[in-house]
Amino acid sequence: MRLVLLVTLTMVAFAANSVLNRLALETGSAGPAAYAAIRLMAGALTLCMLVAMRGRAASFWPSSAVGPTSLLVYVLGFSFAYVTLDAGAGALFLFGGVQVTMFVSAVLSKEKILPQKWAGAALAFAGLCYLMWPAGGAPVALSGALMMLAAAVGWGLYSLAGRGARDPLLQTAVNFLWASPVAALVWVLLPDWPSAAGWGLAVVSGALTSGLGYALWYRVLPAISASTAAVAQLTVPVLAVIGGVVFLGEAATLHVLVAAAMVLGGVALSLYRKSGSSAS
Repeated sequence: MRLVLLVTLTMVAFAANSVLNRLALETGSAGPAAYAAIRLMAGALTLCMLVAMRGRAASFWPSSAVGPTSLLVYVLGFSFAYVTLDAGAGALFLFGGVQVTMFVSAVLSKEKILPQKWAGAALAFAGLCYLMWPAGGAPVALSGALMMLAAAVGWGLYSLAGRGARDPLLQTAVNFLWASPVAALVWVLLPDWPSAAGWGLAVVSGALTSGLGYALWYRVLPAISASTAAVAQLTVPVLAVIGGVVFLGEAATLHVLVAAAMVLGGVALSLYRKSGSSAS
């Protein structure tokens, strides 16, 4: 039950990231380069301070380039994709790409995936498609789609790297610390200056829902399988839509309720275990 609560809290943090990103970019409070850079730098500062407060010796040299690089690709791709993609198309490309990346890894690593999990993942993704499919058959910008697919692969690899995390807080701090300078360089090359609201949204996202949220994600990843981690993330768009209803005044329609039931039902089916069976 503790693990379930931690995973749920992590998904809420991810959904909050989506809401904060939409608030900043859709209102023009910040541009994609500025938002991404401030988000990473705020996360790095917060996490490094928390590591230092533990009073233990810690090395901030990365053991692998995978974590910082995949985090950078995800954050930049996510921010720039939403310049040309709407929220629905963006969510489909992002979470579809994450599912493929993590399920391919699970298959290649010979993880045992029961038919029930495949069925649950399919139902949940169908619910996501029903929820997020762009209305009116509007064309999707190729540049935005490619950016979001890159973000999806980046996040999938970042999550897979976290499954071996021995010190989640330190490893997350290292990832943010080494990704930040490159994001700052992109901001210098593509300059824009956020408003006070843009700064606030990026800092909150970086320090809390990204920095602490990703550290928590690295805390729970070693305890669950790659396929379980992939399916659990399909709840994020539903939580983000709920956040939009609560904080952005968006409508809670029957369409949203049916889609949410499909996603949550699919996730529950995928994660259900009979008494006495092993968890994954």
